[in-house]
Amino acid sequence: MKSNRVLITIFPLMVMVSIALATCGFGRTRASGKTRVGLSFSDFATERWKKEDVLMRKLLEKKGYEVISAEAGHDVKLQNEQIDNMVSQGVKGLIVIAEDGDAIITSVDKAAAAGVQVIAYDRLIKSSRIAAYLSFDNVEVGRQQALGVMTALGLPGSTRWKKDNPAKVVQLAGSPTDNNATHYTKGQTEVLQPYVDRGVIKIIARQSVENWDPANALKLMKNILTAQKNKVDAVVASNDGTALGALQAMKAQGLAGKIPISGLDATAEGSNSIVKGELTVTILNDIRNLSPLAIEVMDKLLKGKAVSGMKNFPLAELTVDPARRGKVPWVFLEVRQVNKDNVYDLVVKSGFQTYDDVYRDIPQAQRPPKP
Repeated sequence: MKSNRVLITIFPLMVMVSIALATCGFGRTRASGKTRVGLSFSDFATERWKKEDVLMRKLLEKKGYEVISAEAGHDVKLQNEQIDNMVSQGVKGLIVIAEDGDAIITSVDKAAAAGVQVIAYDRLIKSSRIAAYLSFDNVEVGRQQALGVMTALGLPGSTRWKKDNPAKVVQLAGSPTDNNATHYTKGQTEVLQPYVDRGVIKIIARQSVENWDPANALKLMKNILTAQKNKVDAVVASNDGTALGALQAMKAQGLAGKIPISGLDATAEGSNSIVKGELTVTILNDIRNLSPLAIEVMDKLLKGKAVSGMKNFPLAELTVDPARRGKVPWVFLEVRQVNKDNVYDLVVKSGFQTYDDVYRDIPQAQRPPKP
């Protein structure tokens, strides 16, 4: 009787564990015969990633794939472990949003060696063993950010900014672990450097923002304003989160809306800041196009079909590092500059963000009609 009681006690626990494992995606058998694809996210704190998890899962399942996903909460070691775990679960394809394009090579190269098709999604994985790198034209993102800010300063053509009175410009780069940040800075510098050479602007600070964290951007901008005694004329920030963090510091000094500042991603908060006259420009990378592209490319890779529009680029060029060797297959999408004049058309009417989110706290009389 004693042994029966033990079995009765243990059996429900075993059932509960089995259900939990099945729910998490562990311990599954693929009795359905479906090919399994993994989605690996650096974090879900960034507004867009959770949305893209939902969208890519839906698109993959529609094509008949089984999907498992994980997010690493900005933990590089954990992301490597999660990818290893997905490979052990039999994934044939992996779409990876890397926390660190260097550190993630450890697990990605092992996955590729095991025959897994790995797509670097919007963030480069610095390995020639990946099957594809899909992103936007990130150098152009940087160009458009800087162009938007320079236009707001009246450049070219302004007679206000001279060698004896250059515009004081801050560059807030992205996370140092994100290769995209390198491209944004490269594009920004292409636009800014000629003005620096002419002496009409001066870069008074160039700072990376760890983890793209708005709190870090706030702290950096606060220190810069203190050091410069608030004499800052423009900020080229590399995404909406860092821009909004910097704007908090600027608001505290009564400078929000007076100093041009750029962003990226056309987030709800960023777009709302634009219509309020605080953020000057953001860049629309329409993720609604990137996720379907990733699934289309993954489907073709898994079926051994050619991917149209894919070209090989040297890693040295993509990383802006001449020491890098090998090439990476790359497909990129175009970007659009968003400002107060076109935010309604590009962001709201297109359905990228909702009308109510973009015009939050804007008096009804100052709003355009709902689309």
